[in-house]
Amino acid sequence: MEMAIGSHANSKLIPPSVLSSRNLGPNKRSSFVSSSLLKRQLLGDCLTLKTHTKSCNLESSSIPFHNSVKCSASQVAETTAETKSQLIRRNDIRNIAIVAHVDHGKTTLVDSMLKQSKVFRDNQFVQERIMDSNDLERERGITILSKNTSITYNDTKINIIDTPGHSDFGGEVERILNMVEGVLLVVDSVEGPMPQTRFVLKKALEFGHAVVVVVNKIDRPSARPDYVINSTFELFIELNASDEQCDFQVIYASGLKGKSGLSPENLAEDLGPLFESIVRCIPGPQISKDGTLQMLATNIEYEEHKGRIAIGRLHAGVLRRGMEVRVCSSDNECRFARVSELFVYDKFSRVPAETVEAGDICAVCGIDDIQIGETIADKTSGTPLPSIKVEEPTVRMAFSINTSPFVGREGKYVTSRNLRDRLYRELERNLAMKVEDGETSDTFIVSGRGTLHITILIENMRREGYEFMVGPPKVINKKVNDQLLEPYEIAIVEVPEEYMGPVVELLGRRRGQMIDMQGTGSEGTTLLKYKIPTRGLLGLRNVILTVSRGTAVLNTIFDEYGPWAGDLSTRDLGSLVAFEDGATTSYALSSSQERGQMFIGPGLDVYKGQIIGIHQRPGDLSLNVCKKKAATNVRSNKEQTVVLDTPLDYSLDDCIEYIQEDELVEVTPLSIRMCKNPKAVKKSR
Repeated sequence: MEMAIGSHANSKLIPPSVLSSRNLGPNKRSSFVSSSLLKRQLLGDCLTLKTHTKSCNLESSSIPFHNSVKCSASQVAETTAETKSQLIRRNDIRNIAIVAHVDHGKTTLVDSMLKQSKVFRDNQFVQERIMDSNDLERERGITILSKNTSITYNDTKINIIDTPGHSDFGGEVERILNMVEGVLLVVDSVEGPMPQTRFVLKKALEFGHAVVVVVNKIDRPSARPDYVINSTFELFIELNASDEQCDFQVIYASGLKGKSGLSPENLAEDLGPLFESIVRCIPGPQISKDGTLQMLATNIEYEEHKGRIAIGRLHAGVLRRGMEVRVCSSDNECRFARVSELFVYDKFSRVPAETVEAGDICAVCGIDDIQIGETIADKTSGTPLPSIKVEEPTVRMAFSINTSPFVGREGKYVTSRNLRDRLYRELERNLAMKVEDGETSDTFIVSGRGTLHITILIENMRREGYEFMVGPPKVINKKVNDQLLEPYEIAIVEVPEEYMGPVVELLGRRRGQMIDMQGTGSEGTTLLKYKIPTRGLLGLRNVILTVSRGTAVLNTIFDEYGPWAGDLSTRDLGSLVAFEDGATTSYALSSSQERGQMFIGPGLDVYKGQIIGIHQRPGDLSLNVCKKKAATNVRSNKEQTVVLDTPLDYSLDDCIEYIQEDELVEVTPLSIRMCKNPKAVKKSR
């Protein structure tokens, strides 16, 4: 791959003088962005890509790089460096985070970046979504935990951190932004900026990071890149980005095909333009090379043989293997420790290192009690860095020991001590989660960013052999000046036009207020934007899928605390409850299924109080699903053929969305059951 770069040394993509006018109207703003797009295309003509071969060996490339096009990020970096003369900038390293809304193609883009930089052998089998190594991530198709990797491009080491896209894991993204100097903001070429795009961009701009916008999936038939760029630019303006941050570089890419370019019509056969933009537009880390040692522990991993591994970026000084260090928390409480092993990220694995210089991301072993947010500092004169702060949780759930008749059948850890130890151990790496002791000694209150945030913890615990019960999710309210406030979220629903009516009616019943409604491309779908209380979202996903025949897509993100919206009902129908203990029979189920939809089939053990189905009317109904047909007078009566409906198959997420105040979910390694809470006061119906 050869690149010839023109000599527009003083060119700028968007004049800051124009951007300084913040009161642009929608028409002026869109026309201004269109002119800026034209300027980008003119600058793109200066970067001529001649691809003689389809495969691009980025490591062996010896391209002389000239700073022909100046990016705003580098200019900001230069002025910052002047004011802080004691800091220097490393040009051989780039630390970047890839952020985006869920399902916009972050992990697939990282796959292509790794493959094109020759991280793997030619004959090596590589599965899709390489970075999603967790079983739960592969099953659900989402990224849950952030992961580090690195590639080398033209003698520049690029540390890449793949971050979660779901809003419930926003705490993970907030921590990661402490380690990087820039972000790749990946935006879908049809959907444009979505709720999580707004959240991660807001955090990145607050940190002052440089942003490269990647319009991904540009090969989709209904792609609309101009609309996406306009929407992204307006989002920058709404979030009070500086003039320099609004002057962002745009790259058009297809992560699946491994192509990128400076215009949607002219894509190179590889990701060369993307790598060039990273090196050119994202500054290297600012370091104090001769300063005292400082490293903030941003992430924690655990290995059986190495113990706790602290991951973070070295802010100042040099870290050596076997070095005596001081570990400080934010309140100046310090203790001493020794670094037993030191690792840096090289390609897709951790590589042992003797020394690590400031600016690089490394992993430190040997400090068994280190926590996220603590600083590894110089032994004699070390001082702590500012601790990591994340936003408060909005939803809580009660965890308690299993009290059903089936307790201990499947689980390995069933006592309250086991449950307590595991929950408090989760706090060591999950900063956005909180755990408190409940009203009784065997109950614990777990608070998180959303139901999915807590559900992932529940799923991990059951796979580890824990057995317990959880209550329904409840929102965390606040009282300010004697006024009750509750959390509100922005919900964006993408639904075909034919099902728009029932969806609008459903959201209205749950106290939702419509903010925006628009069509999306040529695919016949409508985008509905609502502001809705978090209470109204509990159990909403399944109901929306039902009324839209499984075609609607719901995305939500926390907005703010607002006035109490009043009472609302999230479930209209009652539950079918088992009348006695025993094994279910086809004979009993054939008459019971006339009362509603069943969760169970024949031949299963049930106990009194277990929820076995959904009643077709409000209010609960007890049924005997264990009764057997009397075997008298068999010869004179012809045996009837029993036809049973297929039972509903509810997952853990579905069960947690379904249950109400007086119901519980029983979680074991092999089963998920719902039951009535014997301690709850019976609700009047």
